[in-house]
Amino acid sequence: MPFYENVFIARQDVSAQQVEALTNQFAEIVKANGGEVKKTETWGLKSLTYRIKKNRKGHYVLLNIDAPPAALKELERNMRISEDVLRYLTVRVEALEEGPSAMQQSRSRDDRPRRDGDRFERPERGERFDRGERRPREREAQVVQP
Repeated sequence: MPFYENVFIARQDVSAQQVEALTNQFAEIVKANGGEVKKTETWGLKSLTYRIKKNRKGHYVLLNIDAPPAALKELERNMRISEDVLRYLTVRVEALEEGPSAMQQSRSRDDRPRRDGDRFERPERGERFDRGERRPREREAQVVQP
């Protein structure tokens, strides 16, 4: 059976318990149609880039699914019907990720690669910034046409 990753966004005014119940309901739909939900991740309440149906935030949930296409079609139909789901996206993948997804992995600022290879060092407070040798500008003679 093919593998899928499904992410859906639930409304912000829905409680965490209701989001969990909604996730279980969707997992049961997949199971009833011959599929299996391998992993479920709740990413929490996050800000949306733009308003969706008057909501500024949403509960994000990821489902890793191993199911036939018919099960996925039924799952998406139920997500469309549900008023608590703002958006959903299903992507077919070659293999399901083991371990936490990229959203769950915490990266601190120290772990990120540095990008300041071409930046200059700032002077300490009170020191003057030395720009190096300055050469005088060559003045151009202005030619006035009569």
